[in-house]
Amino acid sequence: MEKFQHAVDKSAIPTVTILGVNIADINMPWLLQFTDDNLTDLGGDYICVANVHTTVKSSEDDEYRAIQNGSIITIPDGGPLSVIGRRRGATQISRTTGPDYMGEIFKISTEKGYRHYFYGSTPETLEKLINNVTTNYPGINIVGSCSPPFRELSEEEDNEIIAGISETNPDFIWVGLGAPKQEKWMAAHQGRVKGLMVGVGAGFDYFAGNISRAPEFMQKHSLEWLYRLIQDPKRLFKRYLVTNSKFIWRAVIRGK
Repeated sequence: MEKFQHAVDKSAIPTVTILGVNIADINMPWLLQFTDDNLTDLGGDYICVANVHTTVKSSEDDEYRAIQNGSIITIPDGGPLSVIGRRRGATQISRTTGPDYMGEIFKISTEKGYRHYFYGSTPETLEKLINNVTTNYPGINIVGSCSPPFRELSEEEDNEIIAGISETNPDFIWVGLGAPKQEKWMAAHQGRVKGLMVGVGAGFDYFAGNISRAPEFMQKHSLEWLYRLIQDPKRLFKRYLVTNSKFIWRAVIRGK
């Protein structure tokens, strides 16, 4: 298949490079305005939501780094990315999380007529997610959802899913497969689906009510990682210990 060409001019998006990843020098108002101005032209493209973990992994994996940099925009979900970005001259960068972006888009969806599709997670989480979103955002238009099997899909299965998604004509395809799987899935389907793909990781669980967001003061002080660690220490302790240490050494001390 011919390589997808961005319909929106990426050179107009300010970025700062951290560990080889081009992180957008943006904030939430900028991102919402960018979305509103360009949504018609963003169909088939994808947004990566970057944090310390994905950025460190990208620095160690050429393919994954190319996927991050191949997005239309990679937004600074992790607070440390914003801190480092400002130190490197990024003038407007601030933490812009996937779940926050979801929530802001949900708020204006009825007014704007946005159509939403959810791809990923389990059937149980999707059901709770859709119930909560339709309750909390009256009139929102959810056109479909899919919980793919936890295995590699055959080409036929993949084509069937892609056709099903595009038939619903979504504006947003929210992808909750977890990193790095969701980014790889979006890159593999760039230009093959209708709608803007956004990899939101734990966003599905937040809106489904499976896990809670950190208190506001922890979010403002880049401590949401600590709140998540307390919630899920077995899964996250080793990840945070390793990747946070690498980030401090490579990005903070060595300035990469």
